Amino acid sequence: MTSQIRYDNQVAVVTGAGNGLGKQYAKFLASRGAKVVVNDLGGTFNGSDAGGRGDSRVADVVVKEITNAGGMAVANYDPVQNGENIIRTAIDAFGRVDILINNAGVLRDITLRNMKTEDWDIIMDVHVHGAMKTARAAWPHMRKQRYGRIINTSSSSGLFGNFGQANYAAAKMALVGFNETLAKEGAKYNIYCNVLAPSAASRLTQTVWTSDMMEVMKPDWVVPLVGVLVSQDCKESGSIFEAAAGHYSKIRWERSKGFLAHPETLSPDLVLQNYSKIVDWTGADYPDGAIRAKALYDETSALPKSSDVPAGQVSFKGRVVLVTGGGAGLGRAYAIEFAKLGARVVVNDVKNADKVADEIKSAGGDALGLTMSVEEGEVLIRKVLDTYGRIDVLVNNAGILRDKAFVNMTDAEWLAVMSIHLRSAFLLTRAAWPHMTKQRFGRIVNITSTSGIYGNFGQANYAAAKCGLIGFTKTTAREGAKYNIVVNAVAPSAGTNMTRTVWAEEDVKAVKPDYVAPLVAALCSEKPPSMGQLYEAGSGWFAATRWQRARGVEFPVDQDIPTVEKLAEAFPEICNFDNGKADNPDTPQDGGRWSMENILRNPKISLSQEDRANRKYITKIQNAISMKPTPTTYTYSDRDVILYNLSLGARRTQLDLVYENSNNFQALPTFGIVPNYHSTVPWQTKDIIPNYDQRMLLHGEQYLEIKQFPIPTSGTTKTEAHLIEVVDKGNAALVRRGSTTFDGAGKPLFYTESLAFIRGSGGFGGQKKPSDRGAATAPNDPPTRAPDHVAEEKTSEDIAALYRLMGDKNPLHIDPKFSSVGGFKVPILHGLATFGITGKHVFQTYGPFKNIKVRFSGTVLPGQTIVTEMWKEGRKVIYRAKVKETGKGCISNAAVELLGAKSTL
Repeated sequence: MTSQIRYDNQVAVVTGAGNGLGKQYAKFLASRGAKVVVNDLGGTFNGSDAGGRGDSRVADVVVKEITNAGGMAVANYDPVQNGENIIRTAIDAFGRVDILINNAGVLRDITLRNMKTEDWDIIMDVHVHGAMKTARAAWPHMRKQRYGRIINTSSSSGLFGNFGQANYAAAKMALVGFNETLAKEGAKYNIYCNVLAPSAASRLTQTVWTSDMMEVMKPDWVVPLVGVLVSQDCKESGSIFEAAAGHYSKIRWERSKGFLAHPETLSPDLVLQNYSKIVDWTGADYPDGAIRAKALYDETSALPKSSDVPAGQVSFKGRVVLVTGGGAGLGRAYAIEFAKLGARVVVNDVKNADKVADEIKSAGGDALGLTMSVEEGEVLIRKVLDTYGRIDVLVNNAGILRDKAFVNMTDAEWLAVMSIHLRSAFLLTRAAWPHMTKQRFGRIVNITSTSGIYGNFGQANYAAAKCGLIGFTKTTAREGAKYNIVVNAVAPSAGTNMTRTVWAEEDVKAVKPDYVAPLVAALCSEKPPSMGQLYEAGSGWFAATRWQRARGVEFPVDQDIPTVEKLAEAFPEICNFDNGKADNPDTPQDGGRWSMENILRNPKISLSQEDRANRKYITKIQNAISMKPTPTTYTYSDRDVILYNLSLGARRTQLDLVYENSNNFQALPTFGIVPNYHSTVPWQTKDIIPNYDQRMLLHGEQYLEIKQFPIPTSGTTKTEAHLIEVVDKGNAALVRRGSTTFDGAGKPLFYTESLAFIRGSGGFGGQKKPSDRGAATAPNDPPTRAPDHVAEEKTSEDIAALYRLMGDKNPLHIDPKFSSVGGFKVPILHGLATFGITGKHVFQTYGPFKNIKVRFSGTVLPGQTIVTEMWKEGRKVIYRAKVKETGKGCISNAAVELLGAKSTL
């Protein structure tokens, strides 16, 4: 059993300690022997009086509670922007500082379009600049005594982005990059620094949480983890943790192996064609720094040059692109890349902007040079609009370096870097935003850095600014989605004027900025592959970077709060990424998944009758999502393959589909959904939504991913199904499930997702919007041109009777009495039969495909004619289908990703 953890003779400084988390940290540390400086300005939750002294009595009240309990504490009333005064209080009163918890915070939640510069600045001043000022003041003392423990407070809004919190998300993510740099610089001095993303009741959250949630999310639940992280025996540093309502886990970066190509043959088309490789997480690593760019270049330059990439798929003809910092290096490369692709390019920089613009014009392009600072964001955007009348693409690339060890970094060096990299990106994006929303088109790429992602010695300012851009990216991506404004972040590895000050010249020359530009252009294309995501690129290498979270540990919230000692014992499991339970949260909802599940297990939460009814379903949904899949075995032979093919209209003359001895006997690609008919799920649909009636269920969407080619024509499979999400649409419910089918060797064979639309089963208070799941939920809007190919097929009047033998025996498709209750006079064809027929049309036209996704937009009656219209877009075929006799659509928003081979049928 762990001996009691104490902090005797140590001095702790806690900012924002007058209420909430800070107050509980201070009281706990004092109860375990620490001498505590309780800092709180006593201002309002939105910081409206942050410049002067507010109700400072809150700090005095906490000090009195500590001293009445026998502890030692003094109050400090300075704003955190005067961090040196706060630390001086500790030195004057107690002679040292051992623990610093940067906890002070304010909220100014407002959408980007309506956010004032003051709203941005106050958040940065308190959360970021304040943390820097207190840490820098404490740093020399900690270095001298060769001991220090620092906690910087982030948030799920920073890690994942959150609507209406662009300022807060940027600030909270900036603290991640700041912390990672401090951890690197502090290691040799036994100064350990960590980030905590807590969720707890506080004066900040009282504006957005119900009173019931405020009660169950007590700050007390977060305290034990802080107690472990600031203890003498804890050697963890540079890490990120989340804590809320009895759940504790560690979060780290995960980077894909990525896509490699010869640097001299790169193009946006090549990037998009190989995007699936960029986001393939097989063999991913968990880095704490940038990849070795020179070694990477040596590897990619030895690869064969790509020659099978269709040219001209990505075009910016008619688009207006603004590249900041475009006078040299990466910015110049981006500007020239866009110009080559037909864009009208505005090159902005404090020097050489006209030079690059002239270079573009001399090559036949259209360009404008604007020599001015990005700190004049609104003026800069106005000049773009005055010249071209619109702005379509913004690349926030401008930057400076002011590298210096943290102990020697001045305010001017800190603020200059923060202003150019982060504040100016906000000013420019905000100025462009209303124009992009009006035109319903916008593409923004924020140029971050591996120094921001992983931290870097001597770059506390740069790391904070660049990591802040990631939080800003994730939030603006969420706000822009409904307006077709797509925002992403790229961390380049390239030789530039900035990196020339820290890299060897040989490395700078080998890692050209030109090798990054194709990814930036691809992300700004008409149909970019993602939004709100983070990428790394350089030397012909393109990779994706995301969060990975350990499953962690949980303590029941209806029992006692765990002691610090219990958390110390559980700490290895909190950090355990190797138990097969780690996940990859991408949204605030993902971030709160485990803590919310833990909360909803508590039978003592007092809710209204309506909330209690809601909680019944929300709790069951969370439990169903967490259920272990029940493996189901399905054995099939060539007979089943033939039956499936025949049920989709295969003719007796198509021997490859109906004759097992044919040399090319095969299953149609959509056969991958058949094992699901024979699978079971560990939950009951009637238990997770209200008013469930099978007759009200319609198949909404279907996604299939084929993992092995060719598909085996016989075998024994095992399918495991899991619940992904349940969405409350008010008058209906959306239930999305996923299934993985394995072959006899245990290798994945198929992966599917299906979405059921169940009328009359909404209103239970659950999740309001479906999550973005990439290809499985892609909108797949068809181009405006005429279809590239049209297929037409009249179905048999007996087709539904045949197809149901595959396993879907829903009486809606055979029994007129049953179908009439569902509103259909005649039994309708199975949606998955329509899915299979249209998938067959694409297969026969363009060949095998890796995946297929459709939305069921209407019904087909047996005997009607299905017309499938197809558009080929690179390696993707977008399609839709309609019923010829009625002209009504039956399949929409559909697409396949081609495998590459031609159909043999």
